[in-house]
Amino acid sequence: MTKVLYPGSFDPIHNGHVEIIETAAKLFDAVVVAAMRNPQKSEALFTLDEREAMLKESVAHLPNVEVTMFSSLVVDLAKNVGADMIVKGLRVVSDFENELQMAQMNHKVSGVYTMFIPSASGNSFLASKLIREIARFGGDVSSMVPPPVASRLKEKFPS
Repeated sequence: MTKVLYPGSFDPIHNGHVEIIETAAKLFDAVVVAAMRNPQKSEALFTLDEREAMLKESVAHLPNVEVTMFSSLVVDLAKNVGADMIVKGLRVVSDFENELQMAQMNHKVSGVYTMFIPSASGNSFLASKLIREIARFGGDVSSMVPPPVASRLKEKFPS
């Protein structure tokens, strides 16, 4: 059985993330999606508990996917959940530089490999940061995020 870990901040999860999760769920026996607070990113819009709920609702149609939260090194979480490798999504070429460096560092310190899954061009422009900004100013992001996320964004930013 092959198990993979897909880590990210998912603040919030969007259709590009869901696409990567669905692809991983087709390729591997089990997928663990893990949300974290990323200290390198701005203040989170959603709490970890809110993100966990949105993740679970957004991937409920995938029986081989589980959701967890973490606040440790990704490689430690990979070891703890028994992941054979880490999965990362790539939207555009510029994502590759940072992700490659992280993948190489993760392998150096733990021996865990990273597999990159490119997003479809229809989702390559999606970014949680941009979705938060559009929603904050009253824009409609419902076509970019799963329904549970769209409703929570409307609660956060009522028109």
